Amino acid sequence: MGAAWPAMFRDLGVPLDYAGFIAMIVAAGTVISSLFSGNLIGKFGVATVTTFSVGMTALALMGFAYSHHFLYLCLLAIPLGLGAGSVDSALNNYVALHFQASHMNWLHSFWGVGAAIGPLIMAGFLAKGQTWNRGYEAIAGFRSA
Repeated sequence: MGAAWPAMFRDLGVPLDYAGFIAMIVAAGTVISSLFSGNLIGKFGVATVTTFSVGMTALALMGFAYSHHFLYLCLLAIPLGLGAGSVDSALNNYVALHFQASHMNWLHSFWGVGAAIGPLIMAGFLAKGQTWNRGYEAIAGFRSA
């Protein structure tokens, strides 16, 4: 969201500092889902939790793409945070139990690659004069760059 927010806040008609509200909702969802992920993984398994979490995250990002109201973004930040926390906990748990520490390093290094690519994709869309909505479509996986 950081790369898109300079364009988003104007379109949404909110102050610049409202990005913090969305960030805190996502962070709270991440913490909550992380706390409950052990029970969810035990009940449904890593594959199901990961698949559901990735889907929830992608749908929340797609919702961001089509949202034109700040309140909707706040509501969509809930499944975004919940999905992000669950997939992170599920994958970390699985790798820790089934692989060596070096594999965990690879997992986290590629998380870093993804964290770097998202803002680059958004910046590319904005640099081409396209809207932040189109950038979110691409990041959600529903549009090509």
